[in-house]
Amino acid sequence: MKKQILWLFLVISFFCSKNEFVNSQKISFELSEEKNQWDLENFIFKKEIRNEQINFLLYSKNYNTIVWESLPNESFLLFGNGEEFVEESRGSFFIKEKRNFLCTKQIINKIEREKHFIYIQGYNVCDDNTQVSYNLFFLQLSPETIQVKVNVFDQRINRIYLNASTNPKEAFFGFGEQFTYFNLKGKRIPIFVMEQGIGRGEEPITTGANLTAKAGGSWYTSYAPVPYFITSQNRSFFLKNSEYSVFDLISNQKIQIEIFSNSLEGMFIVAESPKKIVEIYTSYIGRMRELPDWIHKGAIVGMQGGTNEVYEKWQMLKQLNTPISAFWLQDWVGQRITSFGKQLWWNWELDEDRYPRWNQLIQDLKKENINVMIYINPFLADIQDLKPNLKQNLFLEAKNKNYFIKNQKGDPYLIRNTDFYAGLIDLTNPEARNWLKSIIKKNLIEKGAMGWMADFGEALPYDAILMNGDPKKFHNQYPVEWAKINWEAIQEANKEKEIVYFLRAGYTQSPKYATLFWLGDQLVSWSEYDGIKTVITGLLSSGLCGYVYNHSDIGGYTTITHWLKNYHRSKELFLRWTELAAFTPIFRTHEGNQPEKNHQFYSDEETLQFFSKFAKIYASLFPYRKELIKEATEKGYPLVRHLMFHYPTDENTYSIHYEEFLLGEDLLVAPVLDPNTSSKKVYLPEGSWIELWTGKEFQGKQSLVVDAPIGRIPLFFKKDSKFKNLFESIKYIE
Repeated sequence: MKKQILWLFLVISFFCSKNEFVNSQKISFELSEEKNQWDLENFIFKKEIRNEQINFLLYSKNYNTIVWESLPNESFLLFGNGEEFVEESRGSFFIKEKRNFLCTKQIINKIEREKHFIYIQGYNVCDDNTQVSYNLFFLQLSPETIQVKVNVFDQRINRIYLNASTNPKEAFFGFGEQFTYFNLKGKRIPIFVMEQGIGRGEEPITTGANLTAKAGGSWYTSYAPVPYFITSQNRSFFLKNSEYSVFDLISNQKIQIEIFSNSLEGMFIVAESPKKIVEIYTSYIGRMRELPDWIHKGAIVGMQGGTNEVYEKWQMLKQLNTPISAFWLQDWVGQRITSFGKQLWWNWELDEDRYPRWNQLIQDLKKENINVMIYINPFLADIQDLKPNLKQNLFLEAKNKNYFIKNQKGDPYLIRNTDFYAGLIDLTNPEARNWLKSIIKKNLIEKGAMGWMADFGEALPYDAILMNGDPKKFHNQYPVEWAKINWEAIQEANKEKEIVYFLRAGYTQSPKYATLFWLGDQLVSWSEYDGIKTVITGLLSSGLCGYVYNHSDIGGYTTITHWLKNYHRSKELFLRWTELAAFTPIFRTHEGNQPEKNHQFYSDEETLQFFSKFAKIYASLFPYRKELIKEATEKGYPLVRHLMFHYPTDENTYSIHYEEFLLGEDLLVAPVLDPNTSSKKVYLPEGSWIELWTGKEFQGKQSLVVDAPIGRIPLFFKKDSKFKNLFESIKYIE
């Protein structure tokens, strides 16, 4: 075992990118005119001499804030040439970078100002004494935003490094869906869409997943990373590039942004608060549209097994008057058994043997305002000789029409999932896009589905051959286009105000085309690496990045049965996760990949009643969520919010990762996330807060410990909230 662990460590070390800054050299300044300031309407670009060292900064007149600042007498732009070695395993990617040369000594020989932009021209001196010319533009777009663009005039260059100064107290938030840390200061964050991994540091599962499939993941691996941050100094930056990038925040004084490209385009945002920054940012990337009412009026019951199973579970829930929005039937295409557990036949047609009387089932549910949701992903598997009742072989159709991405030999690029391989649709092919949309319209929408899980999107190989485009640039963009395919399909079916599909993979512009997100495949555990705790961190970080409607599988998904250690969902974990989910945008269950090993809502009468109660609590908050959804569409505010969103000057909030959160502005939720725990420490921000269960009033800016037995999740609401009566009604729900 020791030898295996050592071998694994060496492999990971080889394939991980270098964890170091590219060192800067001094700036030379060769302007004939000794000018130190260039004014725009709302910004100033300055050259300052501090202690005989040159320093550059971009300053906001409106907010008296430094937007960007170089390090004294250090190059703020560096260039280089590198070669990346990328290994893929079942949606996980391992990237090693070899740097061939660097151009670190920066020469500035021209700075000019026009009405709305500043133009900087210069060159960098490389290791071999050659020179690389560049242009740098700062273009003011509004009083709060300034665009930055770097162009390099040398075909050898495929790396750009942008440096900036920071200070030890500045906290960094965002970067898409981050599961382990909320404040990323001191971390190095690669931005590359991939599987989040199984374990992500939780042992022994991470080592086991790595040894068997290189699928353990790391603290930063994410389905939906975004090259965007907000800091505690109310400044923000995001890259518009889609290539692989790295944000190195390890130093207390320095930020370095690396992009695998010969051009860089991004935007600085400065405003009076995180709220305003998010509003501005989402106006550029595109905001999520209003959720239809039906999706959040009750529970979405995730289950499998066929028509009779649905009627049986429906009757159990109906006897308790459980509010239900939909039954989510992911096995509508039939179910296969693999080494991982119960999975699906990746051929998107209804399995009428598993779900006989499908139309009658939909009609019966519709009579009580309950919808059916199903499942799809952009893969297709060849199951011609495996599934007896196969009608339409979509894999063969796509292969014959050349709709799959290709490998280097020009054949369909088959990607391994668990025990089987599948082809991925090439979304750069217009005909393939239209064909995939036709399947969604005919096989999903026309079959009566009012929504579906639009799974995957993160696995485009780095060396794939596409009809139109470079996979190095398109990899991070693929999940955006997958979201867009679904959006266009429901638009073409005139169902865009009714249908809801939920995605796990995403990038910068995914919210523009998404109706809903979910957080992917958490481990059925209490883990802070890959369990229930990561749900909150993921909701909070992604919420700042425009992913305003996000949620998790109640109880988690990934279930492991192994002689060394089992990861099976316990009753206590399911109950605590149910409590948590009632105060998130969507309340949806999942049986997991090994349903029989997991505690379910129907496992015993006590759990069934508990689940029904919290479904009612969730439903009771509909008016409050409705208002928050309006804010989300108009301003880009997430429903689940970190305390710093409303209390940005309270440094006590910066260290909160998963311990508590705000639903909107008025309701503070502090879920219990550890087993065998009946109390909870809670930090209250500024203001007067009412503890929901006891009615006691507390003043903010303090921490306190409250009772938190199962069924009484700690809740506090603002004393002056207009939803006070609604919140107080929760304690009377049974």
